[in-house]
Amino acid sequence: MYGALFIALLSLGSGQLLAGLGVSRPSSIGMVQMAGVIVTVSGSIIALWCVLVFAQSGRGTPIPFDPPRRLVVSGPYRFVRNPMALGVGVALAGVALFYESAQFLLAVVVFMLAIHAMVRFYEEPTLHRAFGSDYAAYRKRVNRWVPRLRGAGPGDRRSTLVQ
Repeated sequence: MYGALFIALLSLGSGQLLAGLGVSRPSSIGMVQMAGVIVTVSGSIIALWCVLVFAQSGRGTPIPFDPPRRLVVSGPYRFVRNPMALGVGVALAGVALFYESAQFLLAVVVFMLAIHAMVRFYEEPTLHRAFGSDYAAYRKRVNRWVPRLRGAGPGDRRSTLVQ
């Protein structure tokens, strides 16, 4: 519930923020705006899927005061370790696309860099302390941001993409 509310407020609040900065809503809805809506909805669906998986598999929420009691490695977490952040970033990039705002897209990039720092220096050590060897094994199997490619070459079971 909190996750859905956060994503809705983030997407709607982005439009309000842009309006406050003098960026007006496009006068007509064209292909770029339709693409922005599709990208925003796609990112929001990924983020909401993560919230549901957290509640179901992890028996908790993504909110630090009610963290999951079990390590979440199913759903979108099978592909990357931070799909919720990716979903939010994609949703916000869709808002930037809808408004055709390079400034807002730059803000999304800065936001994602801040999320990356938080993941590296807070979330990963916290998960390692909470879940130990299970988290270490998960980190070896699943990249932080980029999904591993399967069958990258003859005889390869996984690619060697870096985190």
